[in-house]
Amino acid sequence: MPRLEVAGTKMDPPGVRRPAGRPPGDAREALAGVLDVLRSAAYVTDEQGRILGANARAQRLLARPAAQLVGHDAHDLLHRDRHGERTPRAQCPLREAAHTGRTVQKAGEWFERGDGSLLRIVWTVVPCDLGDRSATLVLFRPHDAVGPPKPAGASLSEFERLTLLAEVTSQLTSVLDTEEALRRLIRLLVPRLADWAVIDLITERDEVRRVAVGHMDHGALRYREDLQGPMPPVPEDSPLPLSRALRGAASALLGPEIYREPQISGTGAEQRRLFEATGMHSAVIAPILGLREVLGALLLGRSAQPEPFTAADAALLEDITRRAGLALDNARLYQRQRTVAETLQRHLLPQLPHGLGLDMTARYLPAPDASDVGGDWYDAFTLADGAMALVIGDVVGHDLDAAAGMAQLRNMLRAYTWAQQRPPSKIVKWLDQASIRIAGMSMATLVLALATATDDGQWELSWTNAGHPPPLLVTHDGVVRCLTGGDGLLLGVDPDQDRTDATTVLPPGSTFLLYTDGLIESPGRSLDEGLHRLSRHAASLIRRPLESFTDHLLARVRPSDNHDDVALLAVRVPPSPAGPKALRPPEPGGPARPETPAEDFRGG
Repeated sequence: MPRLEVAGTKMDPPGVRRPAGRPPGDAREALAGVLDVLRSAAYVTDEQGRILGANARAQRLLARPAAQLVGHDAHDLLHRDRHGERTPRAQCPLREAAHTGRTVQKAGEWFERGDGSLLRIVWTVVPCDLGDRSATLVLFRPHDAVGPPKPAGASLSEFERLTLLAEVTSQLTSVLDTEEALRRLIRLLVPRLADWAVIDLITERDEVRRVAVGHMDHGALRYREDLQGPMPPVPEDSPLPLSRALRGAASALLGPEIYREPQISGTGAEQRRLFEATGMHSAVIAPILGLREVLGALLLGRSAQPEPFTAADAALLEDITRRAGLALDNARLYQRQRTVAETLQRHLLPQLPHGLGLDMTARYLPAPDASDVGGDWYDAFTLADGAMALVIGDVVGHDLDAAAGMAQLRNMLRAYTWAQQRPPSKIVKWLDQASIRIAGMSMATLVLALATATDDGQWELSWTNAGHPPPLLVTHDGVVRCLTGGDGLLLGVDPDQDRTDATTVLPPGSTFLLYTDGLIESPGRSLDEGLHRLSRHAASLIRRPLESFTDHLLARVRPSDNHDDVALLAVRVPPSPAGPKALRPPEPGGPARPETPAEDFRGG
């Protein structure tokens, strides 16, 4: 038997751009798994119509080995009319179906086989998701006598069953949200197989909850919330179908007569109420099995469709719930990891200080495709002399390793800043040396700034920048200054190199912004363009309260194609009726500290 081949069989190495049409490694593994389990001939195409993979049955029917299929345009290679001529693209039903984004099934097209002969087929097109792009699953079989359409509820043909299973697999494996997976499952089954779909799940505390009772109402899928909610405990010895399914027993056919005994209670009473409220006359139930435990049960019921369920329907439902169980297992595992990650992140990010006259707020947004933690961080804390330390930093990476490194770096920086009370440049140099020689850290960028209240009531800011995007200073009148002084190498490059400081005054009513590159970086835009966009929106929003200013700035500026963490620290100086004042006069024998030149941008 020919071996299944899928475009690109190895994981892409980090930093290597993937060729067009080649799915990511984890998506390729899922794709190969989907094709392997199908008993129908099947291949998958990317958004441009190139074949990404074909199973052994497809290779046999088409008389073409995988090497003659994978990477080729499916339309040019296969699609023909009854005379063997290539079908015009604009008139090709298969291409049109693929572009609809919906499942479409038809009969009467032709494929050209490897030996030049024509194969008349019945085909089904199923949209699927390869993680970072859309794709299309095409199932086909030789055309034979195709009768009139079956009435709703009639037994499905083998090809229709395979099509349904393929849809269930592709629809459920592409989501990691339990609720969305269940909604997709119900949409696939109602009214295709049943008038009603009922899902009961066992929670992590071994409690049973009826999470969905869905049915079709005037063409729209609706849910009976009055029938949903917590369920009684599952009796260990109950012979009733729901109790047996929740204990992992095989699928079973059932009807309302099972629950007519007056002494039935608990889950049996809830099932009786379900049958009475829905009018179901026939039902089939199967357990939803995860890798290690029973996750719940799925019941399909018919009220309007007259045909009762059969043993073949029960076998089909077992196939469906087996696939649903794997998807729900993955979703639950992801949710557990996400909860752990969120808890870790909450403990790593600090509570902001209050009461020194500076108003401040911060935001952290995790990378969309990571574990919800990363190397971006912010910090703010007061020193013994009354100065306020303000920090923004970014350890390379956005995963748990980066988060652990960030925690080490943040704690060392806090200790040095508190104990030494030296200029930011000295503190960051010591941090750089310690991070490499003691902690073995990877590279990182950061800005350390010290805000100090002067004798004449002004706020003075001194900072050093270790390879990080420049801070912004936005005045109350909307003038944006890009603070470009105090620049130096990122941490981990040359720890013995001296660093410099820069100093400026924070005007009354101004807002000081520290942010990470995820706020301005985008694959299709330069950093200068991202910085200009940030400046424009910061200027336009400056009159808003600080919390509103920060939220709207994130919503407007963060690129939609951003794949990195974002940390943002915003500090607002209180307004002063007296207006700006000069810098603190120099101490005897010392020069005045000049204000660092900055790039100006006035919003308007």
